[in-house]
Amino acid sequence: MSTAETTNGDLAATIAAERRDLAMILAGLPAAAWDTPTLCQGWRVREVVAHITMPFRYRPPRFALEMVRSRGNFNRMADRCARRDATAPPGELAAALGDNERNPWKPPGGGLEGALTHDVIHGLDITVALGLDRRVPDDRLRTVLAAVTGPRSQKFFGTDLAGIALRAEDLDWSLGSGVPVSGRAQDLALVLCGRMLPPGQLRGEASARFTGIASREGGNT
Repeated sequence: MSTAETTNGDLAATIAAERRDLAMILAGLPAAAWDTPTLCQGWRVREVVAHITMPFRYRPPRFALEMVRSRGNFNRMADRCARRDATAPPGELAAALGDNERNPWKPPGGGLEGALTHDVIHGLDITVALGLDRRVPDDRLRTVLAAVTGPRSQKFFGTDLAGIALRAEDLDWSLGSGVPVSGRAQDLALVLCGRMLPPGQLRGEASARFTGIASREGGNT
């Protein structure tokens, strides 16, 4: 077996573990929690889960049709579909995640690293907003941090880090130079993805720059 095949196998197992962990969290949420706003602007827990599971529920022809209906704008399509699909019962949405832990979906051009990042970031959109003390395992975070610091991701999210030095408190990881902003690695990954975090998640005199109640872009990773 080649190194690439081994790496892909390891990543597939990691993605399955992440989906399994999040499905267990969702299964244990009280009904009212599904209507809680998340870090994705305008999306509650139910919309975020509908978005995470959309690739598993939509076959390519339906995806193409939804894109046509949204005039080729993916963000518009994702928002419209998430809001519509969020009306499904919470148990059905949670099952769509748990039943697809081995689904081979990958975002266009993102590979398995992109699939893991998609699941981790949106999972954090939910758990951080709910105040759940869920810590993403370090090996998953290292993959996510590598993905969200790539040029494609930085261009997509456009997070302004001018004059800011991000410093993880729980991993040997840092990015940039300037005024230090520190926090858990998973919270810094959220910053890089344009999320505004609840007060107290970050430290440093410039942390208020990344603190608020919603991200600039709802639902996009």
